[in-house]
Amino acid sequence: MNKYILIILAMICSFNSGIYAATQKTLEKANNDSGDVSSLQRGARNFMNYCSGCHSAEYIRYDVIGEDLGITQSQLKKYLMFNAQQSFDTINTSMEMEDAAGWFGQAPPDLSLMARAKSTDYVYTFLKSFYIDSSSPTGVDNSILAGTSMPNVLWELQGHQEYINDESGSERLEITIPGKMSEEDFNSFLRDTVNFLEYISEPIKNERQALGVKVLIFLAFFLVLAYLLKKEIWKEVK
Repeated sequence: MNKYILIILAMICSFNSGIYAATQKTLEKANNDSGDVSSLQRGARNFMNYCSGCHSAEYIRYDVIGEDLGITQSQLKKYLMFNAQQSFDTINTSMEMEDAAGWFGQAPPDLSLMARAKSTDYVYTFLKSFYIDSSSPTGVDNSILAGTSMPNVLWELQGHQEYINDESGSERLEITIPGKMSEEDFNSFLRDTVNFLEYISEPIKNERQALGVKVLIFLAFFLVLAYLLKKEIWKEVK
């Protein structure tokens, strides 16, 4: 009986592995630097201009962003606070979720923890992988998340891409109508945006890492001290 169970389990695992291999996508490296404050400031601008119309980030407040990124209250109100009245408000979209669900099939997700849940590489690659698809209700699809209900809000910057599958079986995305930005500038734009998304997913990350280094240095010093103390105490013991 156990033999048959093991055979069935092996078949299931093999089947699942096949599905995973068939759906696995190669992600590009975002190479963002969470310690680059200028990049984070640009990312905040990008997020508010292109993402906050549909997506919220309810786990972060404007005043925290201002304090962490060196943005003054007046700059917050002028450049970032489009849907808020007070600096202690969180980032909320003005779009009604019921309307969004009717338009897109589902309400756009909150992005507070998206970078931690999916990884910065995933978000970076997803945002640059839209291509024209006339069969889609939004007119586009995404090679990373097929059937996505999200429209390509960055098409003016990146341009229009087409999905190419040539005779050799090679698959790629190719820009057929250029956007306002060069490929290099668009990648930098996305890198800043993803950097900000990683920041809001864990605003204390840099402080946590700095504290971790200090703790390790203290432990190393304490280890040396404990070793010297042990030698001093036991030096007379034969």
